[in-house]
Amino acid sequence: MRIVLTNDDGIDAPGLVAAREALEQVGEVLTMAPDRNRSGVGRSITFGERLRVEERAMADGVLGYACSGTPVDCVRLVSLGLMDFEPDIVVSGVNHGENLGDDITYSGTVAAAFEGIVVGVPGIAVSLSIQRPWHDGTDIELHFGPVARFAARLAKVALKGLPPGRILSVNAPNLPEESLNGARVTKLGRRLYTDELVEINEGEGLVSYDIYNNPPHHHREEGTDFAAIENAEISVTPVHLELTDTAAIEELGTWNVNALLSGETASGEASGSR
Repeated sequence: MRIVLTNDDGIDAPGLVAAREALEQVGEVLTMAPDRNRSGVGRSITFGERLRVEERAMADGVLGYACSGTPVDCVRLVSLGLMDFEPDIVVSGVNHGENLGDDITYSGTVAAAFEGIVVGVPGIAVSLSIQRPWHDGTDIELHFGPVARFAARLAKVALKGLPPGRILSVNAPNLPEESLNGARVTKLGRRLYTDELVEINEGEGLVSYDIYNNPPHHHREEGTDFAAIENAEISVTPVHLELTDTAAIEELGTWNVNALLSGETASGEASGSR
């Protein structure tokens, strides 16, 4: 099994090392990650500038590849043959912070796994649920090992059994293995965001804005990824890229959108008439 490993925290992140060490027990690993923290970039790609790739030591001194672009760029570079390494699966993480519910749409970690769908291989995004990212200087104990080893075993199963066009989003509580209550398949929960617009006067007529300033909450619902984390369980959520709202196609078909080209309403009247 040939595994492309990436993340959005950057090549220096300790979680990347934990994932690589676990995955090396089940397959051949090529590690390419952004050359700096790219958290929250989602499925962004690099336009208007060339990508640079160089060998760079990871947190344990082992060499990987650092890319000037995004997590998606990292996966695409490998899939296009830069390293003569045809991947069987993409693994992204272990992310320093949870990717639960609606948050996955912001996540560079999850986006890299989604790129597996684009290049035709399974993808797994792996995240550790902690209050703060590693790169903000907060000194807390991080238990990457349990979820990294779990993800390596899951990769073997996913390679054979994951339906095409799907990825798995894995989240684990920040606990030692003996404190975990197990693992379960879940659905995505729903976030409740409570951010406020805060204007900051920086002097000399300069004003800036703080808009991501309150910890988000979530809907309480059994069977979600949030519920699993609260129960000290590893959450495994299947996700796909099929974004079309098929249930709404028939309803919207009654709108007669074709009539809008001529400035008419669905009933045939001119849109500006009385």
